[in-house]
This record gives sequence, C-alpha cells and structure tokens, in this order.
Amino acid sequence: MRTTSRLHAVTWLLWAVAGAATVQLAPSPVYVAVVIAIAALVVEVHRLDTAMARAFPVLVGLGVAFALLRVVLTALTTHGVGHVLFTLPEATLPRLLGGFTVGGTVEAPVVLQAAAEGFAVVGVLAVFGAFNAVITHHELVQAVPRAFHEPGLIATVGLAFVPSTMHAVAQAREADLARTGGRRVGRRRLLRQLLPVLESGMERAVHLAESMDSRGFARARGGRREQASAWTGLAALLCLAGAFVALVGRATAAASALGGVGVVLLAVAVVLSSQASRRTRYRPRRMTRLDWGVAAVVWLAPVGLVVLQRVSDPVLRWAPDPLAFPEFSPVVAVVILALGLPAAIRPVPVRAVGETLGVPDEAAAAGAVVP
Repeated sequence: MRTTSRLHAVTWLLWAVAGAATVQLAPSPVYVAVVIAIAALVVEVHRLDTAMARAFPVLVGLGVAFALLRVVLTALTTHGVGHVLFTLPEATLPRLLGGFTVGGTVEAPVVLQAAAEGFAVVGVLAVFGAFNAVITHHELVQAVPRAFHEPGLIATVGLAFVPSTMHAVAQAREADLARTGGRRVGRRRLLRQLLPVLESGMERAVHLAESMDSRGFARARGGRREQASAWTGLAALLCLAGAFVALVGRATAAASALGGVGVVLLAVAVVLSSQASRRTRYRPRRMTRLDWGVAAVVWLAPVGLVVLQRVSDPVLRWAPDPLAFPEFSPVVAVVILALGLPAAIRPVPVRAVGETLGVPDEAAAAGAVVP
C-alpha cells in the first residue's frame, strides 16, 4: 500500500500550476489533449492508495459535464456567427432577466468554440485531479508557511469533498443492497441513496466543526507582530491596487514602482506572521535535489511556450471559423512534454517505502513523512 510519493508535495504543486499555465497558454484542443494524456500517465505511475486518487476519473467526468453544459448554454444564447446547423424555437427573456434570446439558430462556429473552451477546462481539472491523486495533503499543509496554516488546512478539508462524497455514495449503495437482499430495486432508489449521503455529509461537517472548535481553531489573539503583519499586508494590497490602476492609466513607471513595493511588503507581512506563529512542525519533510530539478524542468513547458510566442509565434489557439483542423507543431508538443518528466521517475516501491524514507515499515504504512 503506497501512501507516500517519492516527490515532495510542493514539487507536485509546482507541476500542477505549470500544467494549468500550459493549458492557458496553449488552449488548442491538440495541445490540451497532450496535457490530459500526461496527467493520466502521471496518475498511472504515481497514484497513491488513497480516496483522492480514486476521485481522479470523477473530477475529469465533472469537467466533461461542465464542458457539455457550457456548449449547450452557449449554443442557445449566442447567435449570428457562421454556418447554421439547425434552428430551434426561440424565446426572448424579459429585460429584468437580461433580455437575450434563448433558442433560435445554432451555429457551428459557436458550438465548436464553446467545445474547445470547455475542453481546456477539462485539461485544467485533469491536471489538478492528478495532483490530488499523487500527493499527501498532510505533507502539503506542513510545507505551507506558518502564516497560512489555517487557510491551508481549510483548503485541504475542501479538497476532501469529492472523495468523501464518493465513499458515502458507495456505503449507501451497499446498505441499499443489503436491505433488498442483493436485488436492485429501482423504485425510490435515488431517494434511498440520496438521503443517507446528505445525512452523513451533515454529520461529518458538524463533527469537524465541533472538533476544530474544541481545539480552539483560529482563536489565538494577535500580538504585536500579527498586528504589524496585518498593517503591512494592508499596505501591500493598497500598493498592488495602485499598480493595477496605474497600468490601466498606462503609467508604466508608477505601476512598476508600486508593484515592486507591494510585493516586498507582502513578503515582509508573510515573514512577520510566520515568525509570530507559535506552531511547531513535527519532523517535516524537506525538498531534495531531485525535487528542485523536477520543478525546474516542468516549468520549462510554460516558460518555453512564452519564448516560442516571442520568437516564432506558433498557433497555440484554435479558431473554428474558417473550419479547419487545429494546427499541430512538433516543437510546441516537445516543450509541453516537459510536464511528463515525473512519469519517467520510478515511484517508491510498496515494500521499500520505509527503506527509502529511512523509517520503519510500520511508520511508512501509517504515512509518516520524515526528512
């Protein structure tokens, strides 16, 4: 049973951000398909034996469902672009609801463009679904700066929504089959399975809230350093907002100065808040040379795309009008393949988890993470 990845959780986070940036820079369907294939390969090689790993196909399925819904809504509300596929009955909504027309002509370019944009969303969800399948979230929370421990813990709890719901659905199905003697009774089946899932979810939420409240979560009073960090953070946000306004007004020099000051003040605020935190970490795992090397290589994908856009200007976006197959550049594909480096790294063998990390087998089976 593998519960620990060979690569650090921060390395996987940097990989996921690089993958999402790659999809944003090259949203053409052919390149998004390459990113999705890399994500699936990474999951196949490095997936852990956790509920998060089993949620990967569900997250991809949710992305596909969202893409289909986007296609339907866009096709029903966008008109007057390109070749008409067919015509539906139309209705104009009241001005209070927007005043736009629903139905009418359905054009091919609108459908194809919406499908391409929805496919890019599927690519982003596939990348972060793979990220959830290969990391230990406890290790990620340990790596978060102490100033962001509470937000990191909340984000980790939020990420557990999909796998916990899947587990509740499986339990409800097993209980329903036990009540019916193994026979699948279709009458009121959805109601019999939906209510237990909602009840168990509410119970978990209440128990979590009670547990966090009993431990005094986020109840500590702020000291002088926390107050200084808060004021510094406010000044940083004001500087960054001023930089944004200066950019809108095309004041490049003022925007650069305000942006630089804002970034420095934000870093100071994080350092002050982390130093003020009295939270200790038990034997946190540190990033190795392999982690830093992998993180540097995978970021060659988005950085390489930016360089290619400046040097040779390849076609990274697909326009369905006029209708043509998306252009494919082997150079762009090779740059994107840098995201696949983690798949070439051998995962920790199940029997050697404890030996690799330097802890006994019992601690390795329990998911212990040590330097």
